[in-house]
Amino acid sequence: MKTTEYAAVTAAHSVDPDRWQTEFSAVIDRIAPRFRRYEPLRHAAALMSGMVSGLDRKNCWTIAEHRGATTPDGLQHLLARASWDADALRDDLREYVIGAFGDTGAVLVVDETGDVKKGLHSVGVQRQYSGTAGRIENSQVAVYLTYAAPRGHALIDRALYLPKSWTDDSQRCHDAGIPDDRTGFATKPTLAAQLITRAVEAKVPAAWVAGDEVYGADPRLRADIRSHRLGYVLAIAANRRVPTHAGPSRVDALPALMPAHAWQKHSAGNGAHGESVNRAVDGDVDGYRSPMRRPSSARVLMPSLR
Repeated sequence: MKTTEYAAVTAAHSVDPDRWQTEFSAVIDRIAPRFRRYEPLRHAAALMSGMVSGLDRKNCWTIAEHRGATTPDGLQHLLARASWDADALRDDLREYVIGAFGDTGAVLVVDETGDVKKGLHSVGVQRQYSGTAGRIENSQVAVYLTYAAPRGHALIDRALYLPKSWTDDSQRCHDAGIPDDRTGFATKPTLAAQLITRAVEAKVPAAWVAGDEVYGADPRLRADIRSHRLGYVLAIAANRRVPTHAGPSRVDALPALMPAHAWQKHSAGNGAHGESVNRAVDGDVDGYRSPMRRPSSARVLMPSLR
């Protein structure tokens, strides 16, 4: 990366320490009513501070040591035994994010991530693909909803993915403390639909939903998004066949049907390597007149306009 580009990216992500501390304190004040005692709140603040620190590895031990504690007991108690309302805390976070940079043109981004685990007792753990590791590992996987707007972006919701190896074993779910109303199997697109619906019902301002091929391949998710009157840009496999006026066609064959003069350049904003520019053309995909990005060898973006 050129020095000038690096400086620009660094400047764009710089944070004023005093302002950051003021905002952090405001967040702690906002979530304080969700805790019955001061000690769990204090440990929650320490955990949050540790998670945004520059530590190479972030767990209860490393964060406790970073904070000057001799043991991680306080943080482990917070996560395992302390009484606090995680869903209410999520609502507080969502309200804070929307208040900070809510925008009617914002994008709801759905994606999953995996946390590699060594044992067999963490809820939802099994050998499965982990995007974090980039391979199949013994891991937990959760679906997340990110709110992305011109003034910033942040995670606003989450749902843990429970594989069938868990949902088919009621005793295992009971032993792990999973509530009975959350032990049914749900695919990742189904979980994504639940997160999007929850955001819409909370009147989160947004215009679009974006996601990768895991979500673009599910027609029920696309239908759910349309029912909320949201547009979407979801990746699908390049070999998927879609209806066109000339009959069904593979999506990777569609760009070749477009005349060269129809393609236009659109900026996707600045990144670590400078401005990202895509070529797009008005296409007719999945029954919707919409801009379509030229596909790679593996996937193509499939937009739907409201």
